[in-house]
Amino acid sequence: MQVMFYRLSESPVAAALPLLASKTLERGSRLLVVEADPTRAQALSDALWGWREEAFLANGLSGGDHDTRQPILIRPDVGEGEPANGASFVAYADGVWREPPPGTERVMLLFDEATIGGARDTWRLLADRDGVERQFWKQQNGRWVQGP
Repeated sequence: MQVMFYRLSESPVAAALPLLASKTLERGSRLLVVEADPTRAQALSDALWGWREEAFLANGLSGGDHDTRQPILIRPDVGEGEPANGASFVAYADGVWREPPPGTERVMLLFDEATIGGARDTWRLLADRDGVERQFWKQQNGRWVQGP
């Protein structure tokens, strides 16, 4: 499993998530977005729907009638078992680590200054875990660059 640490220093999560989500969908994968705060979850949903004038990222908040059909499903926790939409990619938009659901191929932990301490703890927690590849990414001049 890959765990990608994304440090948000130039833009908020609502601006960064759509790009990461679009790359996930381009790979043919589905995405589970975890955001514990309902107001922020709705804001993320809106940001995905309004990503670009010529394109949107279809998504839904968990608990709807069509959870299984959503390419991007937003929920307050990882839940038990596989995500309802069959996602193999998980984005922790609130910067809080949780053990990913079974079958997860990639986790994206998006964190800012408020959650950097938890991200550092998670980096150390996963250092010796078998089958986990960690990568750190940071924003630089509007682009994602891999950090040391």
